[in-house]
Amino acid sequence: MINPKGMKALIAEYTVFNDPGLAPEGRAMLRVLSESFESCGYEVLSPEKGDFAEEIGRLAPECDVGLVIAPDDILWRFTKIVEDNTRNIGCGSLNIALCSNKRRTGEVLSSQGIAVPKEIDEGVRLIKRINGVDGQNMRLADEEPGKGEFGQEFIEGDNISVSLVGGRVTGDTCLSYSGKGPVVLSVNRQYIERDGNRFFYRGGETPVDHPRKDEIIETAIKSLNVLGCQGYTGVDVIVADDIYVVDVNPRPTTSLVGICAIMEEEIAEILVESSKGNVPDSVHLNGRVSFDTKGVVKRLE
Repeated sequence: MINPKGMKALIAEYTVFNDPGLAPEGRAMLRVLSESFESCGYEVLSPEKGDFAEEIGRLAPECDVGLVIAPDDILWRFTKIVEDNTRNIGCGSLNIALCSNKRRTGEVLSSQGIAVPKEIDEGVRLIKRINGVDGQNMRLADEEPGKGEFGQEFIEGDNISVSLVGGRVTGDTCLSYSGKGPVVLSVNRQYIERDGNRFFYRGGETPVDHPRKDEIIETAIKSLNVLGCQGYTGVDVIVADDIYVVDVNPRPTTSLVGICAIMEEEIAEILVESSKGNVPDSVHLNGRVSFDTKGVVKRLE
């Protein structure tokens, strides 16, 4: 996709100026997305220091498309500003609000026959934030969850994620809804480090050829459709006796950095065209890489 009109893209990443702990991941995603949009002929605008919402409100009206990356619990309100001022090429704000609540997301998925870890209120369980990101303060313990936390059964298995891009399902539906299913960018292995009873996300590798790949992809696509996600979406699963969905991220995730290092297509083109209903049938990945939470990519083959 070559952009002959000098169009502008807003790529707004929250953590770079507002969350030092997550900033390296955010900076890596911002770099990859900006490079792709620039390769496609866009001028990229991004918020600077200051009030993030005000910066989006200032820049969005100047841009032809916009995308926000932020922790899920605050992502929806920043995305709403984009929706009100330009073409949002990410997930819709209402769907983001649903996905940000891990307890409610699990209830919705379970009601549609998708396996999720059961919520339990006694004994040793995995305690996590209802609105969390990157497993913040996630721990295995026999204790009462704190404020804003809940407990789930702990399931051991393969930590896998699926990166997809869904087409337009909300917004200017009559103009852009095509009925095409999402495109699967890749199936990824997640590096989850356990230190005692605590768990930390350390990056991953992509793509992986898991023996239950078809089941994993089917579950991820169904989850995306049930929750009404559009744009880049990451679905985290644990592969055990069943395929358990543990998180749905309605935004670009760190896997993007690894995927774009080996994908022939431009992620910018995929995101923009999918927002118009023109979801590609597939993408082409050359090789396999690992990636960490600082944006370092290493070729594995």
